[in-house]
Amino acid sequence: MPKDVRGHLIPGRISPPRPVDASIARPEYVGKSRPAKHVGGDVYDEATIDRIRAAGTIAADAIAAVGAAVRPGVTTDELDRIGHDFVTSHDAYPSTLGYRGFAKSVCSSVNEVVCHGIPDDTVLEAGDIVNIDITAFKDGVHGDSNRTFIVGQASDEVTQLVERTEEALRRAIRVALPGRRVNVIGRTIEQYAKRFGYGVVRDFTGHGVGTSFHSGLIIPHYDTEQYDTEMVPGMVFTIEPMLTLGTHEWDGWDDGWTIVTRDRSITAQFEHTIVVREGGAEILTLPSA
Repeated sequence: MPKDVRGHLIPGRISPPRPVDASIARPEYVGKSRPAKHVGGDVYDEATIDRIRAAGTIAADAIAAVGAAVRPGVTTDELDRIGHDFVTSHDAYPSTLGYRGFAKSVCSSVNEVVCHGIPDDTVLEAGDIVNIDITAFKDGVHGDSNRTFIVGQASDEVTQLVERTEEALRRAIRVALPGRRVNVIGRTIEQYAKRFGYGVVRDFTGHGVGTSFHSGLIIPHYDTEQYDTEMVPGMVFTIEPMLTLGTHEWDGWDDGWTIVTRDRSITAQFEHTIVVREGGAEILTLPSA
């Protein structure tokens, strides 16, 4: 069980990347050190939005399939296998696999891991939480989503953190309207989180998504004037708040991916890909049932 004497996570054993049938189209960055620069902006026509929605539905259904398997005794590597098999069985490619060298098809972030946890032989225990982040690439576009699951039954404090992080996402989606600046999203999240004394992670943000996994558009989750892109109809991006029971500051592991809270406090995250509409945002990463 990869934890230290204080019960904090440490790196575990990572199995080899899972194969993807050659018939499934890969994103352009697979096999390269970095993706090509995004072109074309963040506003899409309806035909492309339909494709993003289709990819997003696969991602959401894959997350649900993984979530159904979350229980004490399961490893995060097994959760990766379930997510990988679901995505590829729907003729889609798991976008994280091969992205900037990431070796897995799912991000699995347990307890104090803020984001980008690499599935390994970590065994989940009752009372843990685990965030499952899956992006599916199909027909030339990506759909990106994540959810945090409770393993068995957690403490009231942790359970409330998970529930309130999801509520922060819902509130943020409601304020995504044409003519507003993207920083209203972060303001909404931080104002809500401060009611409970939660930390709001700043350095990992929402982003433009569609024909590119990350377009360069930044969606802040905290109150800032720095990011002020105007939202317009047809704009597609993710909102993915990360709230903590302690600090918003973080440390990175030597693997170059895993981000943990500096004080090792528990952290939760939820994410949807949305498109801005005149009457309010539409979620593109809803499950099929």
